[in-house]
Amino acid sequence: MAPDPLMSLWSTPLGVHRLAQADDVNPLLVRVFQSMRATDPQAGPKAVFYASRDDLLQRIRLPEWEALVRFIADSVRQTVVLSNQGAWPDATPGLQIALRGMWFQISNQGSHHDVHTHGNCSWSGVYCVQVDADAQRSAHPVLGERNGITRFYGPHFNHLGGAHMDFGNAYLQSAHLDVPPLPGQLVVFPSWLPHQAMPYAGAADRIIVSFNASVHAASGNDQLHGYAAT
Repeated sequence: MAPDPLMSLWSTPLGVHRLAQADDVNPLLVRVFQSMRATDPQAGPKAVFYASRDDLLQRIRLPEWEALVRFIADSVRQTVVLSNQGAWPDATPGLQIALRGMWFQISNQGSHHDVHTHGNCSWSGVYCVQVDADAQRSAHPVLGERNGITRFYGPHFNHLGGAHMDFGNAYLQSAHLDVPPLPGQLVVFPSWLPHQAMPYAGAADRIIVSFNASVHAASGNDQLHGYAAT
């Protein structure tokens, strides 16, 4: 059947990017983050989950870190441009990308991060620094393929609670996306998109870098439309 009579509305953009220098950058970041956790007086010696403050941009001064930050900014720019095709008045306007906060998390022994969204920003992202090799991670005897994945809940998810489900609304029933953690992979997503880090257990700690970003027109005016007269 031709899709001419169908309007497919309100898609959810998601950008997936790969850092080419990950094999050189990630091992150093692992050592830096582990050192920061070890010297943090607020970190418990036996904690299975640790989250740093969101001020890594001000705390780390290393060429490898700066390469990661440039990669993140470029990936956000690419994702935002592709997502806003047809929405901006100009095809390729100048942009200012502000990284509002950046932090790392270390988890293991079944720890997880519950469902949440990010406020005061338009885009967020998660970069995987370290995790068990994919085959080893997904072979966990209890957690299986969901071990340590990031799960995103799409707009349809809210319609499933108490909803009538039948063959006709099968399109509603694929309401989440599981993204396996792969070292060097960056996922850029809208900050309003609910997501969670599923429980993780492995030989290596699951280490990620997360960030929030806002995106502005280079002119300094983000207004797209004039106010209506009536």
